[in-house]
Formats: sequence, C-alpha cells, structure tokens
Amino acid sequence: MNLSLIIPVYNEQDNLPLLFDAVYKTMESLDTSWEAIFVDDGSRDRSLSILKEFAEKDPERIRLISFRRNFGQTAAIAAGLDYSKGEIIVLLDADLQNDPDDIPMMLAKLDEGYDLVSGWRKERKDNAITRNLPSMIANWIISQVTGVHLHDYGCTLKAYRRDVLEGFRLYGEMHRFIPVFADSVGARITEIVVNHHPRRFGKTKYGLERTAKVILDLFTVKFLVSYSSKPIYLFGGTGGVLMIISAIIMAYLFVRRVFYLVSITGSPLLQTSVMFFILGFQSILMGLIAELLVRTYHESQRKPTYTVRTMVNLDPKRND
Repeated sequence: MNLSLIIPVYNEQDNLPLLFDAVYKTMESLDTSWEAIFVDDGSRDRSLSILKEFAEKDPERIRLISFRRNFGQTAAIAAGLDYSKGEIIVLLDADLQNDPDDIPMMLAKLDEGYDLVSGWRKERKDNAITRNLPSMIANWIISQVTGVHLHDYGCTLKAYRRDVLEGFRLYGEMHRFIPVFADSVGARITEIVVNHHPRRFGKTKYGLERTAKVILDLFTVKFLVSYSSKPIYLFGGTGGVLMIISAIIMAYLFVRRVFYLVSITGSPLLQTSVMFFILGFQSILMGLIAELLVRTYHESQRKPTYTVRTMVNLDPKRND
C-alpha cells in the first residue's frame, strides 16, 4: 500500500456522497495503490450508515472505523494512523472545504524530498471574526513559540511520510501540532497554498473555545519537544532564576540594614525572598525527579534518544 487517506467524519451525511465522488475522481487519476480510512467520530445522523454502504461496495480500498461516542478529531486521526498501511499519509476533512484535487500537488512536493507538506488556506472561506482572525492569532503564536513557521496549522489537509509520524501519540487537540513533532525528529517541511471552499451542508463543529484549547495544548507541546529529554533544563533553570532573585533581595535587605539601620524582619521583602528561595529549591528537586522518570522511560522501553533517517549496509532493526 503506497497511500492512505485518513478522513475523520462527524455528522456529515449530506457531504459524504459528494466527498466519495471527489475522492474517487482524484485517486483514480494517480498511478498508485491507495486506501481511504473513514473514522466515524460518534456521528448522530446517517453518516455511519452511508459509510457502511460505500465500504461494502469497495471493501478493498474503503475502510471504516466507528467510535462508540464522540472522542474528537485528534482521536479520529490517531485511530486512522494506527490502522493505516500506506507509506504516505494524507489527512482530509469530510466537510468538502478541503479539495481532494490538491492531493496530487502535495504528493509531487513529497517527491521533491520533503517529509511533510502542509496545506495553507490562503483564501479561507470562513467567518472572518469567529474563525479566521482567531486562527491567524493562534498560528502566529504557535510559530513563535515552536520555531516551526507555518501560516495555517489548522488546515487538516496535509501529506506525510509515515516515518515522521512514529514515536509520539496524539491527545487533546494536538493533531494540529504534528508538524512540530515532525520537526523535532528532523523532518523536512514545506507549505503550499491549497483550495478552500465554503461549507455547503451542515454546521461547523468548532468555535472560539477551540482557540483556548489550542493555546493550552501549546504548553504541553513546547515541553515535550524542548524539554522531554532534559527536563532539568526547564525546572533547574526556573529554580535557579528564583534563587538568584531571592539572593538579590537578601543582598538589598543586608545593605539597607548595615548602612541605613533599617530592620530586616519588619520588611515583607524578607518573606518574599524566603519564598522565592524555597520555590527555587523545590523546582530544582522536581527537575531531578523528572530526570529520573525520563531515564526510566527510555531505558525500560529501550527507546532511543535519537532518530535515524537512512542507513547503509546496516540492518534496520537494532540489536538488543
């Protein structure tokens, strides 16, 4: 299997017949073996029955996963990845706002040597206030914090080589952060402008509250990418800064006591200095505990702390 198309579905009964036509039209034009994995995320309309009908018509290429309830888009994508077989993974929304006709263009980019091709909805057909503006702000924040500069993290339409998706699990709203995880293992990433169509049927599943969730998930992603292998850098650095502040305050109190005869115990700065010192010391201890947990994690599972792109004249399986 060369290509796996993963499509999360939630209450898209009116869009699915048109989506199937568009997918077949595009995929049949490609000279490659393919499969389409539809993940029904607990739909409450006729989406599941429609998906079953198409899966029965083409059991060789149409796969179906049905959740017991709604778990969210990230969980649906994770399930599709778990059961897919293709060396190339393409993610696509089921609402027809993504255009399957863009897939050949993305695959051509992969052939140029990239590991991940991200879609950019430059002419986005969504509400400017409730969707586009919050998305632009979130994209800017994510790019600044992670160092992976993309215009459109929220665009589901992306193409990946399978090897850059291995080694991490998706939770919360973290599917949009896949490029960040891929970058952490050395993936070559590019972004191309893709088509974006206005929604024809159904209602959008996301509002302004999703932006807040994304920002909260960003803290987790930043920690996992930058500090998961050396947490002492984060906790120890924070602790060191707090202890330095404590020392500066104590020095100020000492100078004021010696030269100006001002009582140390009567100043609230004394309690502040002691609090900063204790917090700093505790932060360093937390960093040491986190270091032990990281080492236990890697050593117990024999999980390497590196990723390999290619090998020459070597067995790809490591010797235990």
